[in-house]
Amino acid sequence: MARKSASNKVTNVDIRLLEIFKTVSVCGGFTAAEFELNIGRSTISKHISDLETRLGFKLCHRGPAGFSLTSDGENTLNAAEELFLSLDRFQERVDEVRSDFSGKLRLACLDHSSTNPEAKVFEAIRMFRDAAPGVTLDISLEPHNVIEDGVINGKFNIGIVPLHRKSPMLRYRRLYTEDMRLYCGQDHELYDSPIEIHDLVELGKHAYAGLNFNSPNMAIHHELNLRKSAFVQNEEALTLLVLSGRYLGFLPTHTAKPFLKAGLLHELRSDTAIYTSNMSAIVRKSASTGRRLGVFLDCLTAAHS
Repeated sequence: MARKSASNKVTNVDIRLLEIFKTVSVCGGFTAAEFELNIGRSTISKHISDLETRLGFKLCHRGPAGFSLTSDGENTLNAAEELFLSLDRFQERVDEVRSDFSGKLRLACLDHSSTNPEAKVFEAIRMFRDAAPGVTLDISLEPHNVIEDGVINGKFNIGIVPLHRKSPMLRYRRLYTEDMRLYCGQDHELYDSPIEIHDLVELGKHAYAGLNFNSPNMAIHHELNLRKSAFVQNEEALTLLVLSGRYLGFLPTHTAKPFLKAGLLHELRSDTAIYTSNMSAIVRKSASTGRRLGVFLDCLTAAHS
């Protein structure tokens, strides 16, 4: 599409069209965005065409070959994300001088967080909802490293991660613990082992699956010199590998509990193959706490006190 004369002033219409464009980009196409936007493909297509006309260039390729962004589309998406972050920061500043709450609070945490009896995040959400019913919660389940990066760059207002190596760009508030044990699946050769306490030499002979980024899981893998044979980004994928009976792996005890009960997992007891993660809330040091974030942090603290 040849570049055309376009409006150089951002209006409310542009912001709405950019929101639709961002959703389509994140979903990976018009069809996938239908449910998220609650509008039909033809309407979505018209909105994207309108945005392209207003900007004066083509944003994406769509058709039988599938959906993909043009280079201009990728630059526009990055700029739109910066715009929305700026709008959120503006809303936070406004909230500080108003008596009510509005806008969005973006929280990121690990998968399987809801099954940990030590985690009272749901209670914090309930308390926050009662205190600030006008705020929209946006919750993402992400790997540890993605959460940290997202909080640092402003994608998330707050994250909940296992405390490992502290970043100088983040502030930490300890919340709860998560006990980790080593397991194998029912088809693994160690499943019916008569040995009650396994030594590291024996465990090191078997394929091990672990997280592929800097974390307490990676630290214990290096400390114990386990033979890492599979890499994953989250505990859901790690659980699948351990259940396969072909890998050893550390899982939270609350995640393993129903599988142990069903006979699908076996705990490999060892004096050293065990660790506890201290789960902490993280926020960016350089960011203004704001009333929304401050209240949510207080709710987290109260729920875990």
